[in-house]
Amino acid sequence: MRKSKKPELLCPARDLEILKAAVDYGADAVYIGGEAYGLRAKARNFTPEEMRKGIEYAHSRGKRVHVTANILAHESDLEGAGAYFALLEELRPDAVLVADMGMFQLAGRYCPHVDRHISTQASCTNSMTFSFWHSLGAKRVVCARELSLEEIARIRQNVPPEMEMEAFVHGAMCVSYSGRCLLSNYLAGRDANRGECAQPCRWNYALVEEKRPGEYLPLEEDGHGAYVMSTGDLCMVEHIPELVRAGLDSLKVEGRMKNLMYVAVCARTYRLAIDDYFESEEKYRARLPWYRAEIRKCTYRAFNTGFYFDRPGPDSMVYDGKAYESDAVYLGTVQEAEGNRLTLSQRNKFSVGEEVCVMKRDGRNLRGRVAALYGEEGQALESAPRPKERVTVVLETPLSEPGTPEKGDVVRRDGPRTDL
Repeated sequence: MRKSKKPELLCPARDLEILKAAVDYGADAVYIGGEAYGLRAKARNFTPEEMRKGIEYAHSRGKRVHVTANILAHESDLEGAGAYFALLEELRPDAVLVADMGMFQLAGRYCPHVDRHISTQASCTNSMTFSFWHSLGAKRVVCARELSLEEIARIRQNVPPEMEMEAFVHGAMCVSYSGRCLLSNYLAGRDANRGECAQPCRWNYALVEEKRPGEYLPLEEDGHGAYVMSTGDLCMVEHIPELVRAGLDSLKVEGRMKNLMYVAVCARTYRLAIDDYFESEEKYRARLPWYRAEIRKCTYRAFNTGFYFDRPGPDSMVYDGKAYESDAVYLGTVQEAEGNRLTLSQRNKFSVGEEVCVMKRDGRNLRGRVAALYGEEGQALESAPRPKERVTVVLETPLSEPGTPEKGDVVRRDGPRTDL
C-alpha cells in the first residue's frame, strides 16, 4: 500500500474571477468548462481567451487547471470535438476530464500532451475498471459517488500505484446513479448527460388522479411540499483523516454553478483542514469547530456524508424546497484597498453601521463596522442596495484582528440569510 501523501485540493470555477479566488484561497487545482462539451451548459463557462488567462494565472502560482469535456457524446457532438481538443493542446491545461470512450480517444489524438482524467459520470466502481482506463492511458479516475471509503481503499490497493484517484468531498449530490439522469430529458427535453440538466429532482411534486385531470393533490412531507428526490449536500471536512487513509490523490469540491464566496469559503476551509491534519492530527481535531462554522458560511442544503460510511437513507434527503441555508451573506470582493478604505464590486445589500468580515487567505477574519459608504461618483450613501455597484467602504479601526484588507479579499456579513 502506498504511503499517505497530502492530497490535491480541487475546486470549481464558472468564470475567470472565481478561478482566481479559488487559486488565491488555497486550491491546488481548479476545474473549469469551456464553451462546449462540459456538463454545466448553464454555467457562464470560459471563452478560449479566458481559459488562456486562467491557465496562465494558475500556472504562474504553481497551480493546475483541469478542463471538463465529460458529456456522453452523440454522433453530432463529435464533429467539432477534435478541433476543441486541438485548442486545448495549444492552451495546455494540465488535464482534460472525459467520461465517453470516443471523447477519450479524440482527446488522446488531438491533445496528446494534456493528461486525461475519467469523470465520475463513467461510473467507475471497481479496481478492474480503474485499471482498464489506466491501461488505455488515463492518468486519473474519479471515483463513482456511490463508493464507500472502504471500497475506495480496497480499489487503491488493487490498482497501479502511479494511477491517481479522485473523489468528491463537498457539494451537491445527484439522486441518479453517477449523475446519469434521464428525468431532465423526459420532463423538460434537456439532456442532463449533455450538460443541460433542468434539475427536476429539485422540483415540488403533486399527485394527479386519472379521472380528475388538472386537479393537483398536494403531497406533503413536512408542510413544505414534496421534494421527494432532492438530496442534501455532501460535506467531508470533518473526515480528512479517513479520506487520506483511503489513499485518495485529489479531494474535489462540487460547484461550477456556485458564486465566488462559496468557492473561496470551501477552498480556504478545506485547505486549512488538510494542512492542519498533515501538521498534526491533534491540531486538526482541535480546529474542527472552526471548520464546521466556516463551511456553513456558503449556501448549502443540509449536510451529510453521502455513501462514504453507509448507504444514504431518508435522512439524506431534503424535503423542503426552500431548505437552502447560509450563515453569511456575500457582500463583494475587494478591487482596491488602502488601509481600511476598500473599493468593492458589491453583490448584496449592506449599510453603514453594519459589521462586516474580510476573509484573509490564512484563515483570519477581520471584522469591523462600516463607518462610511460612498458611491461611484463619491456621493455618501447610507446603504448599497444594487448588485454589481462599485462602492467604497471605510471600516472603523481597529479591526477585530491585526491585518490589512487586500485586493481579492472576500467581504461578507455573518449571520443567517433571510432571503433564501
